[in-house]
Amino acid sequence: MIKILSAISALLLTMTNFVQAEEKPYSPYVGRDFPQNVYFGDTHLHTNISLDAYGDGNRNIGPDGAYRYAKGEEIEGHDGVPVRISRPLDFLMVADHAEYLGIVPAIANGDETLRATEAGANWGKLMDEDKWGEVFGEFIIDVTSNKPRIESPEFTRSVWHDIIDAAETHNDPGKFTAIIGYEYSPFPDGDNLHRVVVFRDGAEKTRQVVPFSSFDSTNPEDLWDYLEAYEEKTGGQVLAIPHNANLSNGRLFSLKTYEGDPMTREYAERRMRWEPLYEATQMKGDSETHPVVSPDDAFADFESWDRANLGMLKESTPELKPFEYARPALKNGLAMEQELGVNPFKFGMIGSTDSHTSFSNAEEDNYLGKYAVATPSKDRWKKLMGEGIPGRVTDMYEWETSMSGLAAVWATENTRAALWDAMKRKEVYATTGPRMRVRMFGGFELTKIDAFSKDMAAIGYDKGVPMGGSLFDAPEGTKPTFLIAALRDPDGANLDRVQIVKGWLDTDGGVHERVYDVAVSDGRDIIDGKVTTDVGSTVNLETASYTNTIGDAALITGWTDPEFDPKIDTFYYARVLEIPTPRWTAYDVVRLGSVMPKEARMVLQERAYTSPIWYAP
Repeated sequence: MIKILSAISALLLTMTNFVQAEEKPYSPYVGRDFPQNVYFGDTHLHTNISLDAYGDGNRNIGPDGAYRYAKGEEIEGHDGVPVRISRPLDFLMVADHAEYLGIVPAIANGDETLRATEAGANWGKLMDEDKWGEVFGEFIIDVTSNKPRIESPEFTRSVWHDIIDAAETHNDPGKFTAIIGYEYSPFPDGDNLHRVVVFRDGAEKTRQVVPFSSFDSTNPEDLWDYLEAYEEKTGGQVLAIPHNANLSNGRLFSLKTYEGDPMTREYAERRMRWEPLYEATQMKGDSETHPVVSPDDAFADFESWDRANLGMLKESTPELKPFEYARPALKNGLAMEQELGVNPFKFGMIGSTDSHTSFSNAEEDNYLGKYAVATPSKDRWKKLMGEGIPGRVTDMYEWETSMSGLAAVWATENTRAALWDAMKRKEVYATTGPRMRVRMFGGFELTKIDAFSKDMAAIGYDKGVPMGGSLFDAPEGTKPTFLIAALRDPDGANLDRVQIVKGWLDTDGGVHERVYDVAVSDGRDIIDGKVTTDVGSTVNLETASYTNTIGDAALITGWTDPEFDPKIDTFYYARVLEIPTPRWTAYDVVRLGSVMPKEARMVLQERAYTSPIWYAP
């Protein structure tokens, strides 16, 4: 009898263990649904369909060639020489200008219907005579004045469908994502208010609409109406990403609406619904911050373009800077939230190329020009940019062009839906080109040691929020701790440091910022939030080379804000700096024999910017 009872007990114990095992599997990875991969890509690439790209020499490479290049294929460049990206991208969105979509190449190639119009006949004649400067000048007049000389909805729809078809052909879920989208390019008086429009959906839904352009309206609120109408009509999803505030003449991050009216709560809510991200770095300069607005930041002057607007029609002034860069906009957003109850500038940050060559690379040693007229040549650095723009008051040269940048997206898989969802929740970051891997979490239950756990991400999601998230109502006696892990690009340079950029609103409504060094390479000391010595440099300009004998391959830290005030609104984002490396201009000197002007930058420190984490009491 005792033996029978023992056997029954053993059986029950086994069954209990089995049930417990079913409730909580042995494998700790079962059921994990948080993002475990970062994907690198470009949401802002122009092909020969864009009027300025075609006019500047991109005559033969359309969306198909752009996707093949991004996927790592070797293709023929604009000068007949083969070109190739160093490593394939994970995703790409061809974002051709909606204004005169496809019309320029069609007229150039003899489209009879378009050439039958008065403007088409005139432009066709100028193109045949190779007078592209005059053609471009007329296009600029049309775009800045919002008065199209040719309107053909049927033609626009056919080109849009071709763009969609190319994306469908190259979209390979899990391997390579071809996102459907375009660029909305308002250019009032030369001020850059451009946005890229990013669809979550495929052909079935995106073919139901045509791109909304600045010829329809230059007011972004009307673009938001279009995005809302798209979602209501198709059941799909869409968002927009502004870029180049540094060339907006202070208008992109103005504290008023496009029409000059005071912001309202409804305006702020709509802006953040439709524009959750900002393109903080790309070919036309970096727009994270500027020395005028961040005078105590030693790294603020990075790839700065000190022009007032894209048309180079106005001179820049210091008074505009707070409304042209991401960091002051994030600070102003805190103040606006106090006034409106909603933060209109609560955006995440990405980078992209804005290349007009169909080549989506951002590698300093592979500078193929951002326009086809700047393909590799000894004297390309002196090309005058913006030729043909009437009324230009300032000059801009090719050597000033930045090689930036890429979008880094933490997503559950490499698909349109997963990437778009990550963009919408702002779990993204910008890089100026290198594919460094950066994670950031913040929370009141996190500890500094959590940063060094094998399961840092699992802990971060469980006890805090990732980049792009928000914290509220600090428990009494607590301070937020941030976990940051940065791993260098495996094919790139070591890391110099990780910084936390903090912005806050004081009790009197004033906005402030401070940059903390929180992890540094080579065992250097940090005193009161500042590293005591620079990382140095191994750059050899005679050979355009560097070595990874300084810096660290990875920097990981947990950091608690020593000056946290639970009563005030605050944001935090990480900035990761590489060691110094050669700029593309240095490679041109060595490879092509270029003789650069003394003003040309030859060395740079590439970087990444995470989306912020916000705190509100």
